[in-house]
Amino acid sequence: MFWFWWMVKAILGPIILVVWRPRNSGMKNVPKEGPVILASNHLSFADHFVGPLPLTRRIVFLGKRDYFEGKGLKGLISKIFFTGVGVIPIDRTGGKASEEALATGLRVLREGRILGIYPEGTRAPDNRLYRGKTGVARLALQSRVPVIPMGMINTFELMPPGQIWPRLGVRPGVRFGQPMDFSQYYGQEEDREVLRLVTDEIMNAIRELTGQEYVDKYAADAKAELTGKTPHDTDDSEDED
Repeated sequence: MFWFWWMVKAILGPIILVVWRPRNSGMKNVPKEGPVILASNHLSFADHFVGPLPLTRRIVFLGKRDYFEGKGLKGLISKIFFTGVGVIPIDRTGGKASEEALATGLRVLREGRILGIYPEGTRAPDNRLYRGKTGVARLALQSRVPVIPMGMINTFELMPPGQIWPRLGVRPGVRFGQPMDFSQYYGQEEDREVLRLVTDEIMNAIRELTGQEYVDKYAADAKAELTGKTPHDTDDSEDED
């Protein structure tokens, strides 16, 4: 459904440009070809639209399987949309499922494509940046490709949780940082301390792009505290929506 991405881009691109006038920068940091990892903060459902639109290349994201398993017409529309915009469904229950997600990400990169990852593992419950999971570091070290930090701007204000339609009067945007080279750590992808170090470097680069307040806590845990529930996302290596 590669055509679907171009159709969405052709239709939504001009609308977003005219109505919301996004402030985008750093697109030249994303190579025109070859594999690369884009590691982004995740503030809103609108990230799926605002982030990829300035690029001429399609981003393949890893997304939770729930998006593809809905029932009825709504479920069908959700499946078609997320498939069309380049989201690959993965299981987020941890353990073997996380290894399968890693393998999927590596396959995308071996194909020479752009892999998009949200290291926080889920949408942030507020406008802050939360602790990254180490799956992004494992992918970077195993694939030996550069990581480009990607900062979403004002998308939380544009479309906060529970908001069905994007708000008017908000100027969203995306900033792409300089490629990050972690070649000094190649071969150490099983070292937890190295994985944490690389992940923290990536999250700090995202923070510098966005200016967000950093919280040394997983976003899933923060959500659980707000709702009084136990977080189901406990695997430190998982990286998806």
